[in-house]
Amino acid sequence: DVSTTMIVKPGPVIDFLLANQKVDHPDKIDWQKAKRALKNLRIKTTPANSEFKIVGLSERNCNEQMFPLRRRNGDTTETVEITVYDYFVKNRGIELRYSGNLPCINAGRPKRPTYFPVELCTLVPLQRYTKALSTMQRTSLVEKSRQKPHERMSTLNDALKRSNYDADPMLKACGIQIAQNFTQIEGRVLPAPKLKAGNGEEFFARNGRWNIARKKLIRTSSVKRWSVVNFSARCDLRGLVQDLKRVATGMGLEYEDPHTVIEESPSLRRAPVARRVEEMFAQIKAKLPGAPLFLLCLLPERKNCEVYGPWKKKCLADFGIVTQCLAPQRVNDQYLSNLLLKINAKLGGLNTLLQIEAARAIPIVGKVPTIILGMDVSHGQPGQSDRPSIAAVVSSREWPLISKYRATVHTQSPKQEMMASLFKPRGTEDDGLIRESLIDFYTSSGKRKPDQVIIFRDGVSESQFTQVINIELEQIIEACKCLDDKWEPKFTVIVAQKNHHTRFFQTNSPENVPPGTVVDKQVCHPKNFDFYMCAHAGMIGTSRPTHYHVLHDEIGFSGDELQEFVHSLSYVYQRSTTAISVAAPIAYAHLAAAQVGTFMKFDDMSDTSSSQGGGHTSVGSAPVPELPRLHEKVRSSMFFC
Repeated sequence: DVSTTMIVKPGPVIDFLLANQKVDHPDKIDWQKAKRALKNLRIKTTPANSEFKIVGLSERNCNEQMFPLRRRNGDTTETVEITVYDYFVKNRGIELRYSGNLPCINAGRPKRPTYFPVELCTLVPLQRYTKALSTMQRTSLVEKSRQKPHERMSTLNDALKRSNYDADPMLKACGIQIAQNFTQIEGRVLPAPKLKAGNGEEFFARNGRWNIARKKLIRTSSVKRWSVVNFSARCDLRGLVQDLKRVATGMGLEYEDPHTVIEESPSLRRAPVARRVEEMFAQIKAKLPGAPLFLLCLLPERKNCEVYGPWKKKCLADFGIVTQCLAPQRVNDQYLSNLLLKINAKLGGLNTLLQIEAARAIPIVGKVPTIILGMDVSHGQPGQSDRPSIAAVVSSREWPLISKYRATVHTQSPKQEMMASLFKPRGTEDDGLIRESLIDFYTSSGKRKPDQVIIFRDGVSESQFTQVINIELEQIIEACKCLDDKWEPKFTVIVAQKNHHTRFFQTNSPENVPPGTVVDKQVCHPKNFDFYMCAHAGMIGTSRPTHYHVLHDEIGFSGDELQEFVHSLSYVYQRSTTAISVAAPIAYAHLAAAQVGTFMKFDDMSDTSSSQGGGHTSVGSAPVPELPRLHEKVRSSMFFC
């Protein structure tokens, strides 16, 4: 199959940093960002032409950074302190044109640094760039790597011919033959479920999509006490608010005028982020008679805005205020409509429902109280391997609905995939993630305990399937027993995998397989319960199916029943008017982990080289910092939507 990666452009380190940060002079480089971008890259130094790995940067500039130099003085050796700049210029006779006022590259060990002036360092070729990509870099990567189905088939056929597997002696010796043609398989297409909007209107999605224009939302939230805060310098706020209210009215939402619009002082735009957020909340307290129910926050940039995490933490953890952020570069009615879908869900509304959900007629799940769990663990971004992992559990509420969820999030040891906090006994009490979900289901579902528990787990490999059952399912069972030792619900555990190279192509068609495509023969396990599903319409590139593995099934789903149920869950994602590629609880768990993860600042930790453990891990490991607990006002909301 075709895979794509990012390669660091070889050449002088200073050229890489200027291009990476889009600045035109070394004096404008942000050296904290540079430190993260350069860490673990390999360089060659001149004039020795030796190769090293970058571990960091010096604390001082080249003409100030001292190091101990041992030199002979007659029959003895003495140690003198000398700057890196003086050593290379005076002792080595190397002319340095611009490095004096810049930090040095550190290519040594933690307790024995080795410093080189930046201009003597060159990045070696063929290094993968494993750090987080910017928005533009990510867009460029997608643009350059995507292939339509017929293009991908052609590429694969060409690769097959070039490889000439029939002549490979190793394959022959092992008795392996590679077929020259694609495997012909049977699949089927599940019909799209009927959806229900406001005013009793029912409709079907077409090609996995539907239009909410001229439709009312099925359960609307009224927005009465709200305000707008603006961290962005350029925006027509008055026009934005009026357009938002107009589009909201068309969707059946009641929006009063905002109580106030608060602009950030231009003098604060270069201040530390924490101060900017504190000053904004000081203005909110001064200008509003009471706490707002909702805050619309305008940010200067869409992705990686430094205000986003501290702002979300302040709103959700400290004050319990629902907030929606936007970066208003190109605002039109479609953009505002999508924005209002998110706001409505966050404030407790519902945009659309499945028709069988509204009629309380979902097979199996609608007959017996059933809680649906989505579980995912989010790890540090590339280049941040020592950041704590974040475990998220979303759970359904208000049974028999399968469209409403809430989330609980916790930190755990870096790169630890198995969830360690599902059941966390403290004395006779349980302080784990599952307890909260079960109690919320009970209180929101007419004081009914779930007799069935359906667990969707994302992000685990086949080698970890046994651990999911032995570690995670066991914790969930213990959490149930802790609440009521006579309570014995039935469990079904399903793992969803997206990180694979299986692709399906239509015979005699250049298009992607249609949404709802299911394959459960030929390329699936001969004994285990698994299937592939393309619930979404692949609009860009070649559709990647989700591979579902049923690890445990006490509920007793038939293959058809489970496939229909999973397919339906792709249509209840409240942020979108499209079927999504994976069951909604999994997508929500990923969103919750990502959003709450922005609450904490791990930048200082990512520069260390220690392997860190959780606050409840083995002796000798540093404790993992706890995430701040969400305010009780938003704890059961879809704040992550």
